[in-house]
Amino acid sequence: QTSLSIWGWGSLGLVLFLVTFGPFAIFYFAFYILCFVGGGFVVTLLFGKSNSEKYLEQCEHSFLPCTSVGIPKCIEEMKREARPIKIDRRLTGANIIDEPLQQVIQFSLRDYVQYWYYTLSDDESFLLEIRQALQYALVQFSARSKETDWQPYFTTRLVDDFGTHLRVFRKAQQRIAEKGDQMKDQAEELVDTFFEVEVEMEKEVCRDLVCTSPKDEEGFLRDLCEVLLYILLPPGDFQNKIMRYFVREILSRGILLPLINQLSDPDYINQYVIWMIRDSNCNYEAFMNIIKLSDNIGELEAVKDKASEELQYLRSLDTAGDDINTIKNQINSLLYVIKVCDSRIQRLQSGKEIDTVKLAANFGKLCTVPLDHILVDNVALQFFMDYMQQTGGQAHLFFWMTVEGYRVTAQQQLEVLQSRQKDGKHQTNQTKGLLRAAAFGVYEQYLSEKASPRVNIDDNLVAKLAETLNHEDPTPEIFDDIQRKVYELMLRDERFYPSFKQNVLYVRMLAELDMLKDPSFRGSDDGEGESFNGSPTGSINLSLDDLSNGPADETVQLHAYISDTGVCNDHGKTYALYAITVHRRNANSEEMWKTYRRYSDFHDFHMRITEQFENLANILKLPGKKTFNNMDREFLEKRKKDLNAYLQLLLNPEMMKASPALAHYVYDFLENKAYSKGKGDFARKMDTFVNPLRNSMRNVSNAVKSIPDSLAEGMTKMSDNMGKMSERLGQDIKQSFFKVPPLMQKTYSDPDHCRVAAPIDDNVDDNIPLRVMLLLMDEVFDLKERNQWLRRNIKNLLQQLIRATYGDTINRKIVDHVDWMTSPEQVADAVKRFRDAFWPNGILAETVPRRDKAIRMRTRVAGKTKLLEIMPDELKHIIGAETTRKGILRVFEMFQHSQLNKRMVYVFLERFLETLFPQNKFPELFNKLHSRSKQMQRYKQRLHSTQAPSLQKSLLVSHIRLLMHL
Repeated sequence: QTSLSIWGWGSLGLVLFLVTFGPFAIFYFAFYILCFVGGGFVVTLLFGKSNSEKYLEQCEHSFLPCTSVGIPKCIEEMKREARPIKIDRRLTGANIIDEPLQQVIQFSLRDYVQYWYYTLSDDESFLLEIRQALQYALVQFSARSKETDWQPYFTTRLVDDFGTHLRVFRKAQQRIAEKGDQMKDQAEELVDTFFEVEVEMEKEVCRDLVCTSPKDEEGFLRDLCEVLLYILLPPGDFQNKIMRYFVREILSRGILLPLINQLSDPDYINQYVIWMIRDSNCNYEAFMNIIKLSDNIGELEAVKDKASEELQYLRSLDTAGDDINTIKNQINSLLYVIKVCDSRIQRLQSGKEIDTVKLAANFGKLCTVPLDHILVDNVALQFFMDYMQQTGGQAHLFFWMTVEGYRVTAQQQLEVLQSRQKDGKHQTNQTKGLLRAAAFGVYEQYLSEKASPRVNIDDNLVAKLAETLNHEDPTPEIFDDIQRKVYELMLRDERFYPSFKQNVLYVRMLAELDMLKDPSFRGSDDGEGESFNGSPTGSINLSLDDLSNGPADETVQLHAYISDTGVCNDHGKTYALYAITVHRRNANSEEMWKTYRRYSDFHDFHMRITEQFENLANILKLPGKKTFNNMDREFLEKRKKDLNAYLQLLLNPEMMKASPALAHYVYDFLENKAYSKGKGDFARKMDTFVNPLRNSMRNVSNAVKSIPDSLAEGMTKMSDNMGKMSERLGQDIKQSFFKVPPLMQKTYSDPDHCRVAAPIDDNVDDNIPLRVMLLLMDEVFDLKERNQWLRRNIKNLLQQLIRATYGDTINRKIVDHVDWMTSPEQVADAVKRFRDAFWPNGILAETVPRRDKAIRMRTRVAGKTKLLEIMPDELKHIIGAETTRKGILRVFEMFQHSQLNKRMVYVFLERFLETLFPQNKFPELFNKLHSRSKQMQRYKQRLHSTQAPSLQKSLLVSHIRLLMHL
């Protein structure tokens, strides 16, 4: 009812409203309401705003804080002019170093940071912070360098690292050679094998990833630079990640990585080698030896192409007169070079490469080296010693050498005794007792019934010697009769010297003595037509046997005379040169050529033949030397006349028939090539020192070392009360005795996997340069694989030479040289070279384009030729020409692999940082950085697999013992 009443009344009101006001009244009513509401809203808004502003002003001055003014202040600060920045330019305390270092810093920031930073901002503060951080690091680095003793690094660690690197390379070559198969990519196989040997030798680290993977190399340098920044920068600067990352990238990718790549480039190393020995002129003979020994087809093709190019140029010249002969000789030489290259390439491509020694051994005829010459020559004696050990005749050779040592020792003791008797000192009985003990020791070791092995000689001579030892005082000549019989036995017995001349060791001995010609392959590829070659001009095309047998043929005639003389100036050295015209005539042909010799060549040739043929010393007289005015024209004409007379007497047919072996030396001297001196300038100047040194060294320091230990003990006991001279000699003999067993077998043990410096004893008598030279010679020339007698011989010779040349000041000289290398002047010079190399004329150097392959190959040939040319003749005489050549070429070949060069650079860098920061545990850090090496992981797996069975076996044994105990 209520709802109906509401709806009724509402409807009634609506109807009345519409009747009264009309149908549009509802629209007017709505419009009036809307205007009222809108007007009220506008009035409220205007009135509220004004009241709110007044209220806020009151609140601002009452309890609210002030509004911030940072942004306006920052804008105002940025609008001001930049103030000048003051930089402390002091870095190392030496102005000559600070100036180029500041330039390096400036150039680095300019080329690596500023070029992109200025596109983002003009603010200099960021650049200032980076520069200050770099300078602070350099100051800390300089302070550490001044506190470091660099002598052990340069004299021991550096040489040890280089020698170890060479040892790893040599062992890698040996492993590849043992495989025997022809690998497709031998260079890659060599690199893999190299790092296998490295991890076996180092045992805790392998650098294969760093050296072979560019990505891993960049990561290693980043980590290393970050560690260095942690050490050198203040903690606040190091915590700034943005600046630290910028500096790290600049150091690692902008400086270190390009520098390491350049130092590891084989072509750069070859160019540097040539630059280092630029004063040495290339020898034609050395160049041809390199061509004949080369096993790289790229090298041979590059030389052949260049020779062909030069040949075309010479043939295009329009010449006449005297120049035509010179050009013809040059054309013949180039044709010969091309022919040798073609033969060598053909031989390598066919895979029919043979060993020169094997070829010579099968060739039949060889030069004959007398036994007496073998016994007094360092190189020859070691081969004869190895052969005698193989045949069981070592006792005869060692007896002969021991007697030589006894004779020299006895003579020295008697001379000391006589000098003491003149001074009123008497020690006759003690000296004679010492000599008697030595003589009895020789007798017991080689001649008595208990000797093993025993020298088989006439029993009557042995009995006579025993009677003499029992009833008479020993003399230096007491063993001469038996020694003479032993020498005749070695000379005549078919088991010894005659068979030695037919053995391959004899051929290798000739190769070491440089008495073998290299084979030249002619004709077909099947090996026919192989012969020994001679001069490239065709003047003399004979082997050593042909030369030595030449005068035996009556149809061959040789005439020579000095046709002209002149004065030459070579690098500031003035000397006289004699032109020798040589005629060689036989039944079918006649040849003529000219060769040029100095007076020193004549003198060396004369010394060589008079040593070999003693009867010539009384017949041939060489014109004497003249110190002053030896370049006068009159004097040169007189010497020319005397030398001509010398040549005519030498080439006399009767002279040649009397000494048939002389022909080889004469032909070698007159051959159209650079004369290979038997003795170098240094050796000729030091003859008065070297000759007695050789005798004492060969006989006392080496041969006498085969006396038994019991004899050494007896001699030591009897020499306790002798004078200073005898006491020192006895101590030297004792040391020599205890180093080698009676038959002088190899006594040292060379572990397969150890660093080079590990087996070197720290002997107080061995000074620094001797240790360094021995270490390098052992590895470069592989002397540890040779006879131990030779190694002792070399050590004694080097020791004597050093002491005779420098005395006791050699250590001081080494220290002074190291100080000079680390002096401010030298450091500044190194920084300047670095600056000029990276920023020539202040401009960042562009990446040098890789040179053409042919140019790089010819550079390799030139580098090897230079290295062989500078090798002194004295070194060849000590260790042999073939060993010297192989050692030098091995070192050169090691530098032809960029990955291996990187390994050596990183090793030097690591040792440098370990020396500079000894307290920062860099060895452990490097082990961690290289821990991801694949070779290292394989090595650990192999090690674990080999150790697992032994570990299981030991556990099983322990369990069994435990059970037995229970």
